[in-house]
Amino acid sequence: MTEKYDNMLAVNRWRLVLGSNSDRSLDFGGSIGEVGQLMDMEQLLDYLYGNAQGDDVRRENDSRHGGMNDSQLTTAKWITRVRELFPKSAAEVMQRHALEEFGMTELLTDKKILEEMKPDMQLLKTVLQLKHLMRGEVLETAKRIAKQVAEELRQKLELCTRMAITGRLDRSQRSPVRSSRNIDMKKTIRRNLKHYDKEREQLVLQDIYFGSRLKKYNKKTVIIAIDESGSMLGSVIYSAVMAQIIAGMSFAEVKLAIFDTNVVDLSNEADDPAQVIMSVQLGGGTNIGKALSYCESLIRSPHETCVICVTDLYEGGSEKRLLNVAGNIIGSGAKLSFLTALDEEAEPVFDRILGQKLADTGAFVGALTPDRMGDYIGSLFA
Repeated sequence: MTEKYDNMLAVNRWRLVLGSNSDRSLDFGGSIGEVGQLMDMEQLLDYLYGNAQGDDVRRENDSRHGGMNDSQLTTAKWITRVRELFPKSAAEVMQRHALEEFGMTELLTDKKILEEMKPDMQLLKTVLQLKHLMRGEVLETAKRIAKQVAEELRQKLELCTRMAITGRLDRSQRSPVRSSRNIDMKKTIRRNLKHYDKEREQLVLQDIYFGSRLKKYNKKTVIIAIDESGSMLGSVIYSAVMAQIIAGMSFAEVKLAIFDTNVVDLSNEADDPAQVIMSVQLGGGTNIGKALSYCESLIRSPHETCVICVTDLYEGGSEKRLLNVAGNIIGSGAKLSFLTALDEEAEPVFDRILGQKLADTGAFVGALTPDRMGDYIGSLFA
């Protein structure tokens, strides 16, 4: 069984080396998901090496199979997918080849091409992965892309976030906003008890009552620490925008830091998410315990403080230190949360063992999509 598996791996490797033209003699092996991933990897390799010398030396004609059409790829998508599918060391080699040997430098040298691309999350992620190589007008264009994408996200998230954070149910008056989040459940049940159906043993709701929201102005401190490792790219973008929204509220003071093995305080930039995003240096190690210790040093009124650490929980430093600091923060009366995803997909990829240990200390550990983030922060302020 082991020999058969090893043979399959060898065939898969040769197929990747030879390219899509070998499909008549070599087929990928494995599960449907594994074969799909291998086909994606082959497309990325073909995009780079198949076109490196003009005609694809591994291709007899321009036809493609299985819907894997080269025209579907752009340089921006290629760079992002390479980082997603290949190990970091292999991705770096392929990126270097693309930029230095095969002339795929349009994102780094051509301002016009960058301006013509759609300013969305996909492009912004690519910009962040390459910004350390950008110079002059190209870098300024990249900054404008970051600003535009951040502003679009703010407009998308701000209303629901503000409603969740600044409001609490005022049960003394009816609300004009009839939504499930505003239902006054106690009042609704009490007022409809007279309609109870004894035969069916059911409460018939003839009237549903809603509460209105009142603003609270008691000062809160929100301390946000963002892991800037490469796997947290989407989370960095959304976290920066959420920090801006919270910082714009009169009752909330925001402290913002990004970290890898070092901690950089960006509290003065909290109202400018584009600046925060462009300050990120992807990669490097991760020392969550050190970052959390810095957050602890910022706490002045524990019972009015929420500490939010956005990370995948893959700790490169001392796990014992991290758990001790987490216990100290919770013991002080402050609220501590570890958010493991803030991207739209919010795939919960994180160290679950460490996550459970932190949850055992009393911290919240979980993956939240942006639309749930506002509600969650609002619950911390309740």
